Amino acid sequence: MSVASTDIQTLAIDTIRALSMDAVQTANSGHPGTPMALAPVAYQIFNKTMDYDPARPHWPNRDRFVLSCGHASMLLYSTLHLAGVKAVDKSGKVLDELSIKLDDIKNFRQIGSVCAGHPEFAEAAGIETTTGPLGAGVSNSVGMAMAEKWLAANYNTKDAVLFDYNTYALCSDGDLMEGVACEAASVAGHLKLDNLCWIYDDNHITIEGDTDLAFSEDVATRFEGLGWNVVRVDDANDTASLASALAKFKACSDKPTLIIVRSVIGWGAPNKQDTHGAHGAPLGWDEVALAKQAYGLPADEKFYVPEGVREDFATNVGARGSEASKAWDVVWAKYKESNAAKAAELEAMFAGELPEGWDKDIPVFEASEKGDATRNSSGKVLNAIAKNVPFMLGGSADLAPSTKTELTFEGAGEFLPGHYGGRNLHFGIREHAMAGIVNGLSLSGLRSFGATFFVFSDYMRGGLRLSSIMHQPVMYILTHDSIGVGEDGPTHQPIEHLAACRAIPGMNVFRPGDANEVAECYRTAMQISDHPAMFVLSRQNMPTLDRTQYAAASGCSRGAYVLSDCEGSPDVILMGSGSELYMCVDAAKELTAAGKKVRVVSVPCMDIFAAQDQAYIDSVLPPSVTNRVAIEAGVRMCWDRWIGSAGKFVGMSGFGASGPFEQVYEHFGINAAAMVAAANA
Repeated sequence: MSVASTDIQTLAIDTIRALSMDAVQTANSGHPGTPMALAPVAYQIFNKTMDYDPARPHWPNRDRFVLSCGHASMLLYSTLHLAGVKAVDKSGKVLDELSIKLDDIKNFRQIGSVCAGHPEFAEAAGIETTTGPLGAGVSNSVGMAMAEKWLAANYNTKDAVLFDYNTYALCSDGDLMEGVACEAASVAGHLKLDNLCWIYDDNHITIEGDTDLAFSEDVATRFEGLGWNVVRVDDANDTASLASALAKFKACSDKPTLIIVRSVIGWGAPNKQDTHGAHGAPLGWDEVALAKQAYGLPADEKFYVPEGVREDFATNVGARGSEASKAWDVVWAKYKESNAAKAAELEAMFAGELPEGWDKDIPVFEASEKGDATRNSSGKVLNAIAKNVPFMLGGSADLAPSTKTELTFEGAGEFLPGHYGGRNLHFGIREHAMAGIVNGLSLSGLRSFGATFFVFSDYMRGGLRLSSIMHQPVMYILTHDSIGVGEDGPTHQPIEHLAACRAIPGMNVFRPGDANEVAECYRTAMQISDHPAMFVLSRQNMPTLDRTQYAAASGCSRGAYVLSDCEGSPDVILMGSGSELYMCVDAAKELTAAGKKVRVVSVPCMDIFAAQDQAYIDSVLPPSVTNRVAIEAGVRMCWDRWIGSAGKFVGMSGFGASGPFEQVYEHFGINAAAMVAAANA
């Protein structure tokens, strides 16, 4: 069937639009207007700008594209389909089939289709990150750009450039309204990330109506103040201006670039374009037909791909990307010969593996009644691991001296503007951006960590959740874990936070009870490559248990273990985590002296314990023993599964109080005496 347009570029752009409209209308759900408006932008980035090989979607030096306005997911799916991006299996093998097939698009937003309502990482090759929560994608993109700078600084040589890729992120008004976007933009501007380009869709439309309802700031001036290079394109359909703007990005060598693109939402739909009615609802088949007529496409044919469109992508992004990836292979082969040790590090990183000997320096801590704060032992273990995992880096939200997360071994260095080789990152007081950035670093293959006080996990929860959704092995090191913060009072004392973080599916929350549990929790977490880990650590000291008298801390690998036991079946099981574990030990001594048979169970990670087979769980917590007491300086939620309906809990039911931590614990009755009383009740 012939169409009105003979210009292959226009035809390709309009095909992106039509596929997007058809998919949304067939699903009777979705966001058609933005894909219709931004199809020229996606075309220009993929087909004319990026170095991206559709036949090798995980090529290490590919340019990255992030659709931060994830509600416009059909823009990405249509473009990846037309570009011929190949599928990749779970082992990383490229398959001889498309990552996104036309049938997937036809089943947009349906169970079983890789074309979910918002892009989901690993569902289909070409989706670089999970987006949808506005601001998440742009914050991830900063991490991706930082990763390139770090990799280039550490692995490029004067004879071999392995890493010089750019990251492009397409964002909306909604993205830039979110606080996390401003936090991330501030980091990027400070670091002078000239390999980062955000393309801002300035369409003046939100779900409620015109952006003037709630958004009237001068975005260009804001970003100039944040240290960005700002370029304007007055019409999204002007591909020559888009090309010029993208060229200005590539020519800028000392700043990230924001390209402000004025677009018309729902472009081509005569009754819906430039209205909020085109944003978040199907247009209706009649309006779809009118839009197709405006484009010169057959109005009555659904999911139509005109002859020549796929070939246009193949001869542009396909050919350009293939040439670039093959040239990279030549450089990589020579690099492996002349830089064998560095190449071995990269091969481990590319494979998602840990280098040999990564855990050889993890310390064993001597027993000590005085003990230490777990944040301190964490710092020692973190350094012992990171110095043997050369692609591990991270930092804190301006709290490294308190969270003990500074990497101090020789050569660790600082990651600073213009000096990108260091492994100590400085996020400033930007917790949410920190979580987004460490996700971006992890998505780039690095082992990343971020740290702050536990109470501020509230500020980064969106990023925590996405770490888990994307199965990224990000490590969150969260200190000052409870009412043990003391004098700082209720605002800084986490109460509900353990329950809230444990509620995130797939987030392994570790709350170790002494220094050796810290070491073993790290050892366990580092070997889990498909889940994030959270370390919840104390400010105050706690005893380092004598492991000649108590079970080995290696039991942490199973989430919970019998720390001390009695002869025969116990009369009572005491269980706890973190800074309250020693209270279980003290209570057990008192109860044993009084003739009770007592078992003490350490529970550093509930999720890992819950994943054990039932036989192991029952061996630790025999169903016949219903007299169980748990202690934790937080709310009871999450403990009922382990203590049962007859169990008792010693902990918090309200917020904390300001005072020396010992007095705060006594004030709330969280101590060994309370456990003894509960066990005897």
